[in-house]
Amino acid sequence: MSRLEVFRVSKIINAPLPFAYRWCTDFREDDYKIAGGKMRRLILEKTHRRAVYITRQIGSKVGTSIGIVTMHPPNRWRYDSIGDQRNVTGKYLLKKLGPGKVKLEIEFKRTWKIPPAPRRSEFMKHLNKTWDKYIAALERDCRRNLLS
Repeated sequence: MSRLEVFRVSKIINAPLPFAYRWCTDFREDDYKIAGGKMRRLILEKTHRRAVYITRQIGSKVGTSIGIVTMHPPNRWRYDSIGDQRNVTGKYLLKKLGPGKVKLEIEFKRTWKIPPAPRRSEFMKHLNKTWDKYIAALERDCRRNLLS
């Protein structure tokens, strides 16, 4: 009953590419707080080339997954998640648009294992809302970094 779905999102970020890359690939256990997610993350491994963590959803949609992020400096990374409800592969690419501006392109491939899968429109709304919050935090941190 599972089926593969592909989702694409792109966002403009007002930050230099090296800063945006470091920020996006600096995985922390409390990252979920930025977007207001109801989850807990336990980092198992974190190096300059890879991050491995376990995520547990909290609330009505309880689920557990393991995420493996492979970094490809200076501008891309890959996310593979295997979970009890779904599997996801994500490809992230930062493209320089100017001295202090980049475009983030994201492609997710999702296979939902148990019915009912969230509707495409719901997932896209969630994805856009989450990344808008992440980008706002990234840009705030970048401005603070420039002022200090």
